[in-house]
Amino acid sequence: MSIIQFQNVSKFYEKKGAILDFNLKVEKGERVVILGHSGCGKTTVLRLLAGFVPPDRGKILIDNEVVSIDGKILKEPEERNIGMVFQDLALWRLKAKGIKKEEREKRIQQILKLTQIEEFENEKPSKLSGGQQQRVALARALVLHPKILLMDEPLSSLDFELNIKLRREILKLQKEIGFTLLYVTHNREEAFDIASRIIIMKNGKILKEGSPEEAKIYFEQILKKYELT
Repeated sequence: MSIIQFQNVSKFYEKKGAILDFNLKVEKGERVVILGHSGCGKTTVLRLLAGFVPPDRGKILIDNEVVSIDGKILKEPEERNIGMVFQDLALWRLKAKGIKKEEREKRIQQILKLTQIEEFENEKPSKLSGGQQQRVALARALVLHPKILLMDEPLSSLDFELNIKLRREILKLQKEIGFTLLYVTHNREEAFDIASRIIIMKNGKILKEGSPEEAKIYFEQILKKYELT
């Protein structure tokens, strides 16, 4: 069953197409990684799905419900039950979600420990480094147990050892919580490690897609051909 659908979606910025007649279906529980160079449209896909911007043409569905269509947002970001890890930092919002205090504290401590930021629990955002802020953003998204998790280069500021650790923990949490993952990266090793399906984008369109096993056979040739390395 498709939890996410893009149907002939186009988005333009200053008359330039960020994505063009884009079609994508993501099944419940999938881990889809979008791979491509800067400006290929991969982040635009996440922003459209999150509800930050409307498509200029086409429609987007979540759980078979139209949430955006032809320049209109029908369902606001806070109504979509989507966790988001972008570059911003936000406060814990569990109380507003109706989660009881005991469960809130349990989830917060679990995720703080997982992302190795217990020491920053009461720290102001301005006191954190870029890498620390990314870890807090990851924790904030995971603690809500969303049905869809969007991640845009979430591990790029982390050192290699912590990057590997968090890849493993993301997979573990995905299995435990059952969210559907849409993940953007330029790092092929991250893509192969995390994805159940990999999509390569260029100029707002999908060039190729396949499983990590298939990717290991032909993605090197494709990446070299389209200069996505």
